[in-house]
Amino acid sequence: MQTTFTPEQLKDPGIARANEILRSCVHCGFCTATCPTYQVLGDELDSPRGRIYLIKDMLEQGRPADEKTVKHIDRCLSCLACMTTCPSGVHYMHLVDEARSYIERTYKRPLMDRVLRAVLARIIPYPGRFRLALFSARLGRPLARFMPDPRLKAMLEMAPKTIPPVSRNDDPQVFSAMGERRMRVALMTGCAQKALNTDINDATIRLLRRLGCEVVVARGAGCCGALTHHMGKEALAHGSAAANIRAWMAEKRGPGLDAIVINTSGCGTTVKDYGHMFRTDAVLADDAGIVAGLAKDVSEILTTLGLPKGDPKGLRVAYHAACSLQHGQQIKSAPKDLLKRVGFEVVEPADSHLCCGSAGTYNLLQPKISQELKARKVSTLEAKAPDVIAAGNIGCMMQIGSGTGVPVLHTVELLDWATGGPKPRSLVGHAG
Repeated sequence: MQTTFTPEQLKDPGIARANEILRSCVHCGFCTATCPTYQVLGDELDSPRGRIYLIKDMLEQGRPADEKTVKHIDRCLSCLACMTTCPSGVHYMHLVDEARSYIERTYKRPLMDRVLRAVLARIIPYPGRFRLALFSARLGRPLARFMPDPRLKAMLEMAPKTIPPVSRNDDPQVFSAMGERRMRVALMTGCAQKALNTDINDATIRLLRRLGCEVVVARGAGCCGALTHHMGKEALAHGSAAANIRAWMAEKRGPGLDAIVINTSGCGTTVKDYGHMFRTDAVLADDAGIVAGLAKDVSEILTTLGLPKGDPKGLRVAYHAACSLQHGQQIKSAPKDLLKRVGFEVVEPADSHLCCGSAGTYNLLQPKISQELKARKVSTLEAKAPDVIAAGNIGCMMQIGSGTGVPVLHTVELLDWATGGPKPRSLVGHAG
């Protein structure tokens, strides 16, 4: 694709990167075949190719974002299926991130939009605040049907029926390895996950320790910054990311780290991109690159460590491939291979490459499209008649779990149980 950015515009690192990406696009249209929003809406502007044209026009002209461009960029899930499909290697993730940051700087949203986005950005990344918000939403759920704004209704309906107690395993500390120490790893405990499902980190710690890992929860580490990053709120996102970089590098330079283990794939995609996010930061660029290189999804670490082979468990597991794992990190077979190795029967739904509609705060800000994608995903998963649905991302788990009666667990919960850990609480009371 030909571009016409001026030399002055190209002095901006964000514009320079956007120019590289735009010039790599040959507008072949392969991306439209795997774009969830294009499949649902059928509008060229709600496909990656259409959004690329909108972004190109906006950035080249250097004009403030307009309502039309914002509408179609907001509808993008950032599922990154287009990047898996693209034969030209167009790095759509960096392009849409630059567009969102530009929109945030140049476009004044309607008041309700500004309020909702500000509330989400200031609550979800903070577990204490998020717990309080979830508790309040639980009380307000009976009023959801009276909400005039569907986004407010979605926020109330998001609240789980039960909120787990705080897990002290998420506090800064060091867990010793069981037996001979093979690795020393930092566990990213996340933010929303600590409020929505504390069993995931607990299971991860147990499993890693049994396999010979010393596990550290680093002081000062918290939200990865993904939620605010995808809203275009660059300063907030970089603040969260910088805190993590400093926390983990303190461990790296002190007792040492072999890896940073991440069990929420949406966070993993962002942390692995810290090197790019801080490429122009004179202070943190090198450390950000080191942290990005250390970041590993939990399935990658477990594959390296090796799990003991298990006998058949008599449990059919429908594996949902989170977009941030299969497209963002290009991790496709490891979680399924691990589940099979410990004895589970693993099945995959049709159109497994398509998003479930969670996508960070997408299910709250774009509830209509999100509900359609959820219905499609649940239908294809239930068609496999599973005993359990497994996923590697808390957002997907909450989204799918709100649409099915089949238990939805994190992959690591099943692996922990199969190798000596307790039966997951989500399965207690269920047959099998």
